[in-house]
Amino acid sequence: MTIRFLLLNAYAVGGTVRTVVNQANALAAASHDVEVVSVRRHRAEPRFPLHPGVRLRPLVDGTAPPSRWTHPLAYWRQDRPSRLVPEAEVRYDRFDRLTDRRLVRYLRSLRDGVLITTRPALNLLSARFTPPSVVRVGQEHLHYSHHKPELAREIDRWYRRLDAVTVLTAADEDAYRQRLGNGGVRVVCVPNPLSEQGTPRLSTLDRPLIVSAGRLVKGKQFGKLIKAFEPVAQAHPEWQLRIYGAGPEHDRLRKLIHDRHLYNHVYLMGATQEFDRELAKAAVFALASRREGFGMVLAEAMSHGVPPVSFDCPHGPREIITDGHDGLLVPPGDVEGMTAALTRLVQDEALRRKLGGHAAESARRYAPDRIRARWEQLLAELLAAKDKRLTAAGNGSRPSGAAAPHGQ
Repeated sequence: MTIRFLLLNAYAVGGTVRTVVNQANALAAASHDVEVVSVRRHRAEPRFPLHPGVRLRPLVDGTAPPSRWTHPLAYWRQDRPSRLVPEAEVRYDRFDRLTDRRLVRYLRSLRDGVLITTRPALNLLSARFTPPSVVRVGQEHLHYSHHKPELAREIDRWYRRLDAVTVLTAADEDAYRQRLGNGGVRVVCVPNPLSEQGTPRLSTLDRPLIVSAGRLVKGKQFGKLIKAFEPVAQAHPEWQLRIYGAGPEHDRLRKLIHDRHLYNHVYLMGATQEFDRELAKAAVFALASRREGFGMVLAEAMSHGVPPVSFDCPHGPREIITDGHDGLLVPPGDVEGMTAALTRLVQDEALRRKLGGHAAESARRYAPDRIRARWEQLLAELLAAKDKRLTAAGNGSRPSGAAAPHGQ
């Protein structure tokens, strides 16, 4: 089976990039023909390792930008805003006339196999420009209500042309089905997989350490987590909170830590490529997000037997955590409730170990081989349906896994 993933920037660090790389690696390990195409490239090598069987190529190489002398049209286009991507797209500023041209050329060059696009702008362009002989799958990593109205209108209009839209939670599945109605597009819930790392090392749960992670942005509400942890640190000064990630909120969070005299208890650890190792040291994992597309980091912590505490935010945590069985859920934004939940796990080692054991069992739902099997079944069904429609239309059938030309 020929499967292509189209990312905005496969060389960046982020949840979507990590998830797509995990998916590509799992499918390549099962002997599928897999390619990852990156709209942009800004460094020599990707941050997340790819399976040897995965091909990677950029459409616009920022490590060798076009010269105004040797490529005047490309040079001009890169400074002009996109005409094809809706301005309501969160990453609108990462698209321009040059990416418009390269994307349309790439999409129109495809003839068969599967194309999986990974954000609204790319899903919309695929629906508009990819030939109908290709199985077109649009991945959604955010809940429908997260999109601005202008973007939502474009989604309602164009997603119906896709063969399938995949979402991360049952709540998302219901939302997108309601919006897309009976337009012929399949809406399917396929959760994100854990990394291909072998059997995760289980935490001993005996270190006085709470871990959290994510991009340091307002929506992750690390400020509320720090405030919730303050009474825990006062009552149990041997405990630490370590926050992994980078982002624009770093300085504000550092000031909050200093102002509350928590500099011996709360640490901003920055980004790390060894997060699995750090999770295996933790006794508790905490998530304070205002909203999550899925909350993959919860599943990762649980795979190491670390019990999670999370705000019950839309829409992922409640589908990952069973409250009181493999973790604790707290009403959204309830700082005192977060303090109480953290305190329960800090003080009650037996509860910590019981929840941690159940957490490791629950996380097996997201094992790469299980999620890969769900993708394989979905894609096989879509390819079979596509061949049947093409044959009925008089276009003849074709080998489902045939490689597509890549003329640029």
